[in-house]
Amino acid sequence: MIDALVALGVFVAAFLLGSIPWGLIISKVFYHTDIREHGSGNIGTTNAMRTMGKKGGAAVFLLDFGKGIASGFIGMGATSFLTGSFVSYETLLGIATMGCTLGHIFSPWLGFHGGKGIAVAIGALFVCWGPAAACIELFGIFAVLVALTRYVSVGSIASAALCPVIACFLFWGDWGAIACYFVTGMTVVWAHRGNIERLRAGNERRVGSKK
Repeated sequence: MIDALVALGVFVAAFLLGSIPWGLIISKVFYHTDIREHGSGNIGTTNAMRTMGKKGGAAVFLLDFGKGIASGFIGMGATSFLTGSFVSYETLLGIATMGCTLGHIFSPWLGFHGGKGIAVAIGALFVCWGPAAACIELFGIFAVLVALTRYVSVGSIASAALCPVIACFLFWGDWGAIACYFVTGMTVVWAHRGNIERLRAGNERRVGSKK
């Protein structure tokens, strides 16, 4: 019972933290505009770069990335309350990652709409997986594919799809943790459904393109 309450508390705290729409806040406070009315309408880093420039985009990325890191630490701190009878240490960290990412994608402050979850998820993974494994996601998959294809969405979708695969290597046998990363990764892929359609149609924007 105690473990279930701890898990629920971590999920709720991480979800609420992840739901903070920094892209919208930055656009309104510092650029006096609504990021949702420009570009793709998304509140994440890519549209922030296109809408507010490099400084605005960088600020959004760092704040979203920071939400993930903070959520990971919430999960890590809460592990001291576990009894070990129901929820494992790794599963609780998975719940923190899942909660923060879902909060970002389904922000209650934006009618349960939001960003696509890459920056916040990778931020959480730096705590929950450790820097080495998280860097595989960020640099070994995401950055490499973006550099090769010049599609941010390709790197995002691939890194999200491979998230549960990497989790299987890291946490084999801990099915609760693996399930959390599966839900996280597949939800991020789902959030990119529009990008997938544009990739299929051949009209997805490449990095550096003006249209």
